[in-house]
Amino acid sequence: MNPLDNWRKSSYSGEGDGNECVEMATTPTHTAIRDSKDPAVGTLTFAAGSFTPFIEALKEAPSSV
Repeated sequence: MNPLDNWRKSSYSGEGDGNECVEMATTPTHTAIRDSKDPAVGTLTFAAGSFTPFIEALKEAPSSV
């Protein structure tokens, strides 16, 4: 995977410094996400075409909140 240097946060990140969200970076072949509060802990990386079905599955999953 190409180095990811284009991390960005959602406009829904929250007040202040926006640490209540995930960050996302993309390359032509991958999408990666990480915790904005602790980005060094790890990154979840998806091959092209896999990220959207993952998000759709999350939307359909029952909420545990």
